[in-house]
Amino acid sequence: MVVVKTPTVVFFIQLTLPAAAHFFFLLSGVAAVDFTVSPPASMAPRWKGKASEAKALADPISNTLLHLQSSFIHSNAQGLLSGSIILYLADEEQTDLLNRTCFGRPILTAEKDKQWFQFGMEEAFYLSYHLNCLKIVDGQDCEKNFQELWRYMKTQKATFPEFYIAYRHLRLKNWVVRPGSQYGVDFVAYRHHPSLVHSEFAVLVLCEGRDSNGNGRLRVWSDFLCTVRLCGSVAKTLLVLTVNDNGSGFVSPSCLDSYSIEERTVTRWSPEQCRENPAKV
Repeated sequence: MVVVKTPTVVFFIQLTLPAAAHFFFLLSGVAAVDFTVSPPASMAPRWKGKASEAKALADPISNTLLHLQSSFIHSNAQGLLSGSIILYLADEEQTDLLNRTCFGRPILTAEKDKQWFQFGMEEAFYLSYHLNCLKIVDGQDCEKNFQELWRYMKTQKATFPEFYIAYRHLRLKNWVVRPGSQYGVDFVAYRHHPSLVHSEFAVLVLCEGRDSNGNGRLRVWSDFLCTVRLCGSVAKTLLVLTVNDNGSGFVSPSCLDSYSIEERTVTRWSPEQCRENPAKV
């Protein structure tokens, strides 16, 4: 427990990470608030309906993802690189699999038998590099190899390596990962399909190493306070993923073997909920 005193308020911050090395707070003394910072803990999912949990157990997304991977490989799937997005034309079967695994965003068109999808860079690289089931071509129909694709995506987004690592980290744990801009965070993580369950984590990605905290988040106390309050108001836990390149510089996809990632959840600490006997004052 670290107690931080200012002329007007006292902050109680429970820290389990060494010396709070990954947070850069400028305590302005504007408001008093208690927080607990700790490794991610299991939490009860908020299912959407009584039968939702049973549906999720009967249809694991990991199984559906294997079907999607197989379908893409057999169809020699190709995505079209367009700026910072990748476009993909899916058939009826693949449309169903993409929707069930929550990859991409459907684009409304007049075509009935085909469906265009828009992939973010992290999604496309995961399908291409990790699952090895999606080829990505440019406007001249030339296929991009992994090295070229990596360099291109870094030019589009300086923090792409750290964001991709965070995305892959959560996907490999069977979390459904979606963009989190509507909540002021980088990603939101669902236990299963968003139609069955509410998202549990609002995810922020912090960079450490080659460009410490390159996305500029949580550097000031006001940002930290606003983020935690917003997450609490939408019933989500703030999950901070700190990615360290360990000196590799992320110059190529092969450097993905040398990174380290640290998980921390941040929640408001309530004295009433933490007392052994709530009746005692």
